Amino acid sequence: MSEKANAALGALSDPMRQDIVRLLAHEPRSVGEIAEVMPVSRPAISKHLKLLVEAGLVESRREGTRNIYALREAGLADARAFLDDLWNVALRRFALIAENTSSSTKRKTSTRASAQSSSQSKRGRR
Repeated sequence: MSEKANAALGALSDPMRQDIVRLLAHEPRSVGEIAEVMPVSRPAISKHLKLLVEAGLVESRREGTRNIYALREAGLADARAFLDDLWNVALRRFALIAENTSSSTKRKTSTRASAQSSSQSKRGRR
């Protein structure tokens, strides 16, 4: 896993930061606007935002006396690439299991059908 992906996933491991990222995915906001809808103080929001900025998930810009925070979609790219790779490996394993299960079921069904057919033909000879 790349350092950027590791930093992004680490930052997203906290539910409060996940909620902040969800808010910023809709529109950029100031610390005060984020704090209005979150159950923690402005200083706590600022600490979470600092970590999200350091992880490359969020960026800020100055507007007068306020800092406006916005989601950096490019910041999510490394984490997404890691998760996509992981998902593709899992899908290949699921497909392999499904194929093996299907082949095994077909063999069992075929063996049962042969046994039943053989059994019926033996009964018919009697």
